[in-house]
Amino acid sequence: MPRAQGGPDSHTSGERSDPWLEFSHIFRNKVQSLPQPWGEVFGPLRRGTVDDLVVVGQIGQSLDGRIATQTGHSKYINGPAGLAHLHRLRSLVDGIVVGVGTAIADDPQLTVRRVAGPQPARVIIDPKGRLGAEARVFAADGVGRLLITMRGTACTPPPGVEVIALPATDGQLAPTAILTALAARGMRRVLIEGGADTVSRFLAAGCLDRLHVIVAPIIIGSGRASFILPEIKRADEATRVPMRAHQIDDEVLFDCDLSAQRVCIGVAKKST
Repeated sequence: MPRAQGGPDSHTSGERSDPWLEFSHIFRNKVQSLPQPWGEVFGPLRRGTVDDLVVVGQIGQSLDGRIATQTGHSKYINGPAGLAHLHRLRSLVDGIVVGVGTAIADDPQLTVRRVAGPQPARVIIDPKGRLGAEARVFAADGVGRLLITMRGTACTPPPGVEVIALPATDGQLAPTAILTALAARGMRRVLIEGGADTVSRFLAAGCLDRLHVIVAPIIIGSGRASFILPEIKRADEATRVPMRAHQIDDEVLFDCDLSAQRVCIGVAKKST
């Protein structure tokens, strides 16, 4: 796949000549066809097939299905190509969702830095109000910031952060309720970026249209697994989904089509 031109933090007026920035503009135009080779990878995220929403999960892992070592270290399992793919995904969506565990452990910025492109809103799922106001995802940089919490939870995020309080069951917020709330705020494309618990819950709830698994050519041997799903007793009970593989430098992207099991959520509010 072609590499993005310019440095990771390129935001100059000349960036409009960047092939990826041009692609991201075409991607949002419903009339123009998408140029290849990026069109083959990102084309399925352009329009929803179940409803008006497109929800994609993303996991970066080792060959043996690990996202971190036993001590929790994960920077960086994927190399530059895999990280660039993640940032391309970010630039195509309206909002990025991460769980509070990831926000605390990694203190991510959740910005588009490795490619040129628009910045999506940052959404943190924090049922019990654990995330501190100093977290980098709350940085006041002109991008929308949302904190999704359990109804009745006391939380004090920085000014400008929208708090969405939802009802919970057993201390958990339903993925369908989260996506419904985001759709009501005009988010039509949503990236569920992490961590493993959050991506797994959206997967188990039938709330993903696509799943991008980027596999790096390393073997960790032990550590945190990529997915935490309900146990099955037989291998033939495992979910088998349509999949396409793409070589990205020395890593492999598995693009899984989950639309057949995606539950209907609704229609995003049109922006004015």
